[in-house]
Amino acid sequence: MECPLPVVGYVRTARTELERTPVQEGANRGEEGVLELAEEYVEGLDGLAGFDYAWLLSWLDRPDRPLTSLSQVPYLLRREQRRKGIFAMRGPRRPNPIGLSLVRIVEVTGHTVRFAGVDLLDGTPILDLKPYVTAFDRPPGEPGSGWFDGVKVAEGTTPEDLAPPGETGRC
Repeated sequence: MECPLPVVGYVRTARTELERTPVQEGANRGEEGVLELAEEYVEGLDGLAGFDYAWLLSWLDRPDRPLTSLSQVPYLLRREQRRKGIFAMRGPRRPNPIGLSLVRIVEVTGHTVRFAGVDLLDGTPILDLKPYVTAFDRPPGEPGSGWFDGVKVAEGTTPEDLAPPGETGRC
């Protein structure tokens, strides 16, 4: 089945290398980027400025290598070399390399959305932008996060930071 997905815009960030880009927006809440929307989608921004957060759905067009297995070592488990199933992790090597980032909206002006929480490379295509709605998006209680609950992530953590001692580059 075909599933054409138009690109609605591109992000502009200071990040150009996957290994030096924070692993999730929550590990880089202060750094700002800009979503530049294509002209034909600008009308869709009406009302967005009233929201504090939005979901960016991106096409992760520059994975460090192609998907070769449905079991991989997530960036956050590089040092332990522990493998997990692709659907139990959020890495860029996926059957459909769709990224999900919860970003803080700083400003909506014209055809741009300035946001904080950069975890994307400069020029990453954006498939969609959806407002974060607390009543729908925040689950009740304290939901478990599987293996991730046992991992500590410092602000600004990049894949490069997570390489095993003595190893450089990709795992």
